[in-house]
Amino acid sequence: MTTLEQTVQFGYFPVPSAGSYATLLDQARLAERLGLDLIGIQDHPYQRRFLDTWTLLVALAVQTERIRFFPDVINLALRPPAMLAKAAASLDEITGGRVEMGLGAGYFWDGIAALGGPRREPGEAVDAVEEAIAIMRLMWRGSPNARFEGKHYQLRGANPGPVPAHPMGIWLGAYGSRMLALTGRLCDGWVPTSSYALPAQLAGKNRQIDDAAEAAGRSPGEIRRIYNIVGRITDGATGDFLEGPVELWVDALASLVLEQRMDTFIFAPAEPTEAQIRLFAEEVVPRVREALL
Repeated sequence: MTTLEQTVQFGYFPVPSAGSYATLLDQARLAERLGLDLIGIQDHPYQRRFLDTWTLLVALAVQTERIRFFPDVINLALRPPAMLAKAAASLDEITGGRVEMGLGAGYFWDGIAALGGPRREPGEAVDAVEEAIAIMRLMWRGSPNARFEGKHYQLRGANPGPVPAHPMGIWLGAYGSRMLALTGRLCDGWVPTSSYALPAQLAGKNRQIDDAAEAAGRSPGEIRRIYNIVGRITDGATGDFLEGPVELWVDALASLVLEQRMDTFIFAPAEPTEAQIRLFAEEVVPRVREALL
């Protein structure tokens, strides 16, 4: 049987600041050397101070060897799903299977509309995500003459390819009831952020995912629970959730695994410095693994 300390994974959430590529590459290589599992990069194309997420993912992935990458999470409203699926499969092939798909319905609709994207109502946005999941899976299947007719997206005799190098997961950034149910029915992972889904809210949201999975004939255990954790590792001072010394972090993350069933932690440091990455990877991660023995 696989034990918790083997299945729990840890990653880093860099800020994709324009003008900082050399630093971002150094941080990605450092995260890899220190044994972290994943790098997740946010996607806000309307943010002029940010590099394009997909371009940055490619640039970092091809200059690393082991660490895995995912958009955390991709802005579907500005990324056509058929082309997104092809881009992801291509990068997965290039990197030997080191890409997962973090998917979101869209955020900051004024910014999306300013770039020529659709302005969707909440219900429409959820429907578009469900259609996009179907299209991406058709594209990854690689069968010729793929067809799909939806309200938001269509495939009309597409010839998909390449096929991903590994079974690529779709991890959904979800907070509302319909998106959580969609996660349980169709997705491979759930990606909330601690700023928007507080620890006290996780149990209820996990329960909605579990109920939807079981109703669809799936095991809830198939769905990875990825938590973007925002905080600062300090030398002793304690503040809000995940604002404190290593001991506080170890206790908090071990509790999230044991009590809330979160199994992947993507560290978004309030101060994105090498020192914070090292403290997380060298001090927090091994002690959390030890606590789960």
